[in-house]
Amino acid sequence: MKRVFTKDAPEAIGPYSQGMIVNNLFYSSGQIPLTKEMDIVEGGIEEQTHQVMSNVQAVLKEAGSSLDQVVKTTVFIKDMNQFPQINDVYGQYFSDHQPARSCVEVARLPKDVLIEIEVIALVS
Repeated sequence: MKRVFTKDAPEAIGPYSQGMIVNNLFYSSGQIPLTKEMDIVEGGIEEQTHQVMSNVQAVLKEAGSSLDQVVKTTVFIKDMNQFPQINDVYGQYFSDHQPARSCVEVARLPKDVLIEIEVIALVS
């Protein structure tokens, strides 16, 4: 196993890593809309989703992977009514390559953000 850490994404806010590589798979921790300076992104669900995807890309890059290598995503959202807006932004990152996905509405997310995404990806 190999721990993944990059300064291009927010640090873990607890006793966990940004992600782990096991064999040829990368497992990310959930990424929330924090900047690498640890500030919550201002704005609504679209802005927060873009920041989450930016964080996902940063940890994937550090792991030696990319969005094109993502096998599965899990999306946690605070309000299922925002699913269409989330889906629009998500589709900008996963247009041709469309990994398996689960999406669930949750009661609360860390720091009261609106969205969190975790991924599993192949590592070259």
